[in-house]
This record gives sequence, structure tokens and C-alpha cells, in this order.
Amino acid sequence: MAAKSIMDFDTVALDDEGDAVVIIDQTLLPGRIELISLRSAEEIWNAIYLLKVRGAPAIGVTAALGIYLLSNRIHTEELDEFYLELRRLRDYLNSARPTAINLSWALNRMEETALRKGRLEGLSVDGIKKALRDEALIIRSEDIETCRRIGENALTLVKPGDGILTHCNAGKLATIKYGTATAPIYLGHERGYNFKVFADETRPLLQGARLTAFELYSSGIDVTLICDNMSASVMSKGLVQAVFVGCDRVAANGDTANKIGTSVVAAVAEHYGVPLYVCAPTSTIDINTRTGEDICIEQRPAGEVTEMWYKERMAPEGIKVYNPAFDVTEHGLIAGIVTEYGIAHAPYTESLKSIMDKKDGKTDEA
Repeated sequence: MAAKSIMDFDTVALDDEGDAVVIIDQTLLPGRIELISLRSAEEIWNAIYLLKVRGAPAIGVTAALGIYLLSNRIHTEELDEFYLELRRLRDYLNSARPTAINLSWALNRMEETALRKGRLEGLSVDGIKKALRDEALIIRSEDIETCRRIGENALTLVKPGDGILTHCNAGKLATIKYGTATAPIYLGHERGYNFKVFADETRPLLQGARLTAFELYSSGIDVTLICDNMSASVMSKGLVQAVFVGCDRVAANGDTANKIGTSVVAAVAEHYGVPLYVCAPTSTIDINTRTGEDICIEQRPAGEVTEMWYKERMAPEGIKVYNPAFDVTEHGLIAGIVTEYGIAHAPYTESLKSIMDKKDGKTDEA
């Protein structure tokens, strides 16, 4: 029997018998594929904060499944007492990573489900817990369909044989299946498009090298790993026709927060006339955030830069380190924002609102 590849494992799954959320520990990739079971609030929080599970959609699914499991640990039949503890657990998990809106989006959706089922529909605490399980699994299944639709929309922006550059990991490992920025790559591969993909290594956490290159190579896709500072070289040679990146939050004006270095890729792409597209499920669109300046950018530990991936420390002891996890790409550098409900173009204040209206059933046009 052939050995399993990374594509044979679920990024995030519910283990009812084991009373756990099961994830791939992405900090061990590509050297070792290991599944870990998360049962306590602390284990779920640490898995999100320590990037054992990462990628906005996968974080959201983990949080949804996690809050359902944790609700089963609330031993009371009093609704108000149950809601108070559920809110405490929601706030605790939500503190793990502030930039990726999918975390708060999923937790808020789960809390709203609990409130609706109890206060409006009159379910008991046990009934609410069952409803939370159903909602968490719906969020998980929706992610697969959302990514597939993003891929279909993004495929209209490229042609067979194109060179595509991507940054960080917005692939299967960041979602349940397909990924966001990699969705057109996977769908194109199934249809014989023969894309040639360039994956930035993505310092300092190397998600492009450890995760994107790993999963694309495991899928038989033509992928070449490059250092982050090589993007200008491949673009200047005409090897890249489009850039697809993911996103952790989209502001109302079209500014986007994504893994650190994305704004550099965007500036280089603008210089060489290569369109950059942000692939973003509508759950990452935050109409209440006016511009990218209003997005809270997470600061990470200095050791990720100075020593995390080295056998020996590679910087002087005591050196100051600036290590933001994300940067903001200004909307003027973005050729389009690809969602499951269509592609938004400038002016984004109008097109993003139209897409959200379409999602909410207010219009048939995006």
C-alpha cells in the first residue's frame, strides 16, 4: 500500500468518540506528519497561538468545533449560567490571534446560534449543545464549498500554462480542502492547465517552504520554491503572469491584511505589471473596519526571527527584533479580491458592499 501523503489527512476534524478536535500539527511539517487531539480550552488556545493550526479558515473551523466541545464541559441546566460560561470560553479562544477575523467570526456565529436556539426557540441546554455541534460541522462543510467557488472564480483570471506566484500558505493546510489562493491551482491541475507555480518561502515562519511547497509538490503540481527576495527576479523574466495570495482580514476600502511580506510582493508586482489577486472568503471581509490602518497587527516572539528554524542562533544575543505577523496591502495595489460570490474590483467600498449584499440575499448582482 502506498504511503499516505499530506493530502490524505484532514486539516481539522471532529472526533466525537475521542471527544476532541483533531488537527495536523503544522509546526512539524514537512519533516513529520502528526495528528494531535485537542480537548481542553488551553490546548485549543495554544494550538491556534503556536500555529499548530493556522490559516484564517482553518482557525475558524477549529474554533467552531472547539467551542462546541467545550460547551459539553459546562455542567448546568440554567440558561443564563450556560451563556455566561460560553461567553467566557469564547472570549478566551478569541484572544489567541487578534488579526484573523475568521476566529472571531466563527466564535460569534456559534454564540449567536446558542442564543437563538435557547432564547428564541426554547431549547434546553442539551438541545443547544446539539445545535452547536450541527453548526460547527456546517461551518466546516461550508469552507470546502467556499474554497471551491473561489477557485472557479479565480480560474477566469488566468489561462493554461501561466506562471503563478503565491506567498505564505493559503492552501489546503490553511483550510479544509482546496485552499483559497491555491484553489485555482488545484482546480487547474485537475483540468490539465499545467500552471507553473512559484512559492515564496515566507520568512520568518517559512509557511511557503514548509507548507505550500510541500502540499503542492505532494499533489504533483509543478512548483518551484524561491526566497522572498527573489520575487522581482522571476517577475522581471516574465515567468509570472499572476499573483494569488490569501487574506486574514479585508477592510471596507479593500485594504487587506495578510502574512508579512505580502505588501512587498504587491509592490513588486505593480512595478512589473503583474496583477495581484487576493483570494478571500466573505467571512474575512470586515465592513466595520474602515481601512487597513484600523486592523490590529499581531506581534510575534523575537525567537521566531533569531533562532526558531536554525540549529544555532543566527543573530546577536540581545538584538532588538521587530516581528509583526502581518502587513497591510493597500487596495491600490490589488487587481481584484476573489470571493465565493464573485470578484470585487475598485472602487472596493462599492464592490465589496455589493458582494456582501449578494451573500445576504439582498441582490442577485455582485
